Amino acid sequence: MVDEGLDRLGWLGLVLTPGLGPTRIHKAVEMLGGEAGRIFDLPLTELEGLRIPAKSAQFIADGRARAEAEKEAKLVSAAGACYLTPKDALYPGRLLEIYDPPAVLWVRGDAALLDWPGIAVVGTRAPSPYGVGMAEMLSRDLANHGLTIMSGMARGVDTAAHKGALDAGGKTVAVWGTGLDVVYPKENKRLAEDIVAKRGAIVSEFPMGTFPAPQNFPIRNRTLSGMSVGVLVIEAGEYSGTRITARCAMEQNRDVYAVPGNVTNKNAWGPNTLIKQGAKLTATWEDVWEDLPSQIRCSMEDWLEEQAGGRRGESRPAGAASLFNSAAEEAMGEHERRVFSRIRHDEPVQLDGLMEQMESELGSAEVFAALFELELAGRVKSLPGKNYVRCF
Repeated sequence: MVDEGLDRLGWLGLVLTPGLGPTRIHKAVEMLGGEAGRIFDLPLTELEGLRIPAKSAQFIADGRARAEAEKEAKLVSAAGACYLTPKDALYPGRLLEIYDPPAVLWVRGDAALLDWPGIAVVGTRAPSPYGVGMAEMLSRDLANHGLTIMSGMARGVDTAAHKGALDAGGKTVAVWGTGLDVVYPKENKRLAEDIVAKRGAIVSEFPMGTFPAPQNFPIRNRTLSGMSVGVLVIEAGEYSGTRITARCAMEQNRDVYAVPGNVTNKNAWGPNTLIKQGAKLTATWEDVWEDLPSQIRCSMEDWLEEQAGGRRGESRPAGAASLFNSAAEEAMGEHERRVFSRIRHDEPVQLDGLMEQMESELGSAEVFAALFELELAGRVKSLPGKNYVRCF
């Protein structure tokens, strides 16, 4: 019987061996009776008998695999992170259901969160204001109902999804295509720290120091969909990487949801096509919630009842956006209400055009003052070029 620590090191050594991917590693460990730690004691002839490439077998036989594993384990510990193997209790069970689950997961933050029911929210890196708003709103509402929001922390929809979950006081998991010590994109460094600080998690199947190579992200996408109970697509072009995530989800028997988009927007091609192919049209959190397996809904409802008064934090109760907007408008002054009625969530309104529209109703100073109050209240957002959109 191999010592548990050595067994975990064995998995790490196999992952760090050149020429070995998840499928080969799982088959090799199976041939070793499920004890990865035995790999370090095998002679070259027996290693080659595990049907691994000759160069990989030599790397292990020379002791380089073990040396690299020990070095990596120290780097992980120094970074305040951990690594999980398929034999660890915290390794997400849903991920073991897919064809080629990662042989090792590197994790910062709350590793127990990886097995919590979650929805993967994905989409374009260049969303419209409507796409950003929908990603934030749906993520916030789903997080308010106990679901973990999972995404890749890329620019655009991914970033909006993580922020929506954090704004709700909910949990979010970022699945990276780099090592845990390589933040990508760099401007999301603060978001990464917020995720960890607020009891979320960052997970990767790549060793420390791995840079953002293009081939890493399709690999990352199949892990993201594999950990989730469903994938929600919000704006994606015809050749977007989001299509890979959606295809992986379908192959992994995960539910696919899609937010319909304006047909004149090129980023509406992805979700609209997925809806044609059978993805569930999604406009509110209820569209996802009612489609979840009953056991997941029940477990979420039980968990919510355990929270103080069935509510978490100070975020507003999740519900229809129209109800929220109606209540918000009632609390506005007359000038703010008039200006707010001219601003949309799906298309920015340019300041000069707004003033021209309202010339007969309000003076320019009154429009400025109303916009200032609406921004302070978090009801509108200013964009570059003196453009304004509604916040959800």
